This record gives sequence, C-alpha cells and structure tokens, in this order.
Amino acid sequence: MILFSTLKSFLNDKEYRDLIATVFAILIIGTVVYHYLEGWTWLDAFYFSFITLTTIGFGDFAPTTDAGKVFTIFYIVLGVGVILAFINTLYHHYSQIIKQRTKQNEE
Repeated sequence: MILFSTLKSFLNDKEYRDLIATVFAILIIGTVVYHYLEGWTWLDAFYFSFITLTTIGFGDFAPTTDAGKVFTIFYIVLGVGVILAFINTLYHHYSQIIKQRTKQNEE
C-alpha cells in the first residue's frame, strides 16, 4: 500500500510531474530516432532506448548506422543523467514518506 500512496503523492507534485514528462519525452525521442535511423520496429526502438538509458544494456541490439552511433553517444550523455535523476528523486521521495510514517507511528 505504501508504494501506491508514494506514487500518488509523487504524481501530485508539479515538479515531479515535469520530471516524469521529461523522462517520457527522452524515451519517445530515442524511440522515434532509432525507428527511422536504424529501421527498427517501434517496440524494438523503445526497448533499446529504455535498456540503454537504464544502463542495463543487454547487447541484443546495437546501432549499425553512423548516424545511429553518433546519436547514441549524445543520447546516453543526456538521457542517463535524466533517468538517474528521476530514479534518485523517486527513491528520495519514497524515503521521506517512510520516515514520516515511522515518525507518526512513534508518536
């Protein structure tokens, strides 16, 4: 239950919503670019974008065109920072809620 209340409070904050919108925008940009530059399906392009920006990098897809490789360099530099900021912010928000609930239970 705490996970859902955390997500709900996270979505109610405008700054957090802006961060989520930025994350989705970066994923959509990557998906569109890889779809057209590499000729991948929409699902494969989104999959590659997501796997790349979360730094999982399974290695089952890789750009083969020069333009795709150059785009990937810039995409990783810009995108990984935003994704990590999002994950860090979500974790920090969750930690704050846990601390608040623990403090309330102690009182």
